Amino acid sequence: MKPIFEKTLHGAGMWSAVVSRGRRLRLTDIDGGANVGMLLYNALERTERYNMPDTLKGQHIFYLRAPYCLHSDMGRLLASITADSVGWHDTVCGHSDAARVLAKYGENNYQQSRNDWNRNARDCFLVELCKWGLGKKDLVPNLNWFSKVISDDDGHLSFIPENSKPGDSIELRLEIDTLVILNTCQHPLDPDSVYRHRHVKLEVFVGDPPASDDPSLVIRPENLRAWENNEIYHALRF
Repeated sequence: MKPIFEKTLHGAGMWSAVVSRGRRLRLTDIDGGANVGMLLYNALERTERYNMPDTLKGQHIFYLRAPYCLHSDMGRLLASITADSVGWHDTVCGHSDAARVLAKYGENNYQQSRNDWNRNARDCFLVELCKWGLGKKDLVPNLNWFSKVISDDDGHLSFIPENSKPGDSIELRLEIDTLVILNTCQHPLDPDSVYRHRHVKLEVFVGDPPASDDPSLVIRPENLRAWENNEIYHALRF
C-alpha cells in the first residue's frame, strides 16, 4: 500500500502532526540503533494525553510490543501496535536534556556544526509542543521506540545497544485523532560516547477500523474496556 505521507527524520530531528483516527503510522529504523521519543495527545482535547502508568499496569507489562496499546489518562486508547519487528520498546526512561548531553558529549552547538549539532530530546519536544499551544507543563513520560532497557532484581536499569537493526519497523493504528510529537535524539541511557545521528523513515497509511477480535483489543480486558470508552466518546461527539 502506498503511504499518504512519508518523510525521513534525520539524526536528532523532530516532527509533529495531527494524525487522524484510523490512520496507521509506521516508523522504520534506517541505520539500526535508532531511538524515537514520542508523546501523544488527544488532538481535540489536548489535556488528554498518553499515560505511562495506566498503559503498563493495565496491560501487566514493563515494555511495549505488538499487539499492546497506548492508553490515555482518560481511560481511552490513543493507539494500538499493529506490527512490530523489534519486540521491545522502552517505556520508563524518559528523555535527555541539555545538561546531560553537554556533560556526556561536550560542547557542539549549531554555530559550530549546523544541523549536526548535539540536540537534546527535551528541547526538541518543547519546540514541537509550542507549535500546538503546549509547553513545559504538558511534558509527560514519553515512549522510546526501538530502544531496549532491562531491569535486574534490584531494579537497576541497563541499556541494550543496537536493539533495533536496519530495516526494523513499528506500526501504530491511531484510535483517536492524535497529536503526535517525535524526536530522534539518542536514548538518555545509551552508553555510546559518540553522538550518533540515526535516520528514521516515517510513513502514514490509510487504515481500517479494528474488528471485534482485533489482537490489540483482546489481549487484555482493559484494552477492550478502553476501546468501548473510545466508541462512546466518538458517538457522543460526532
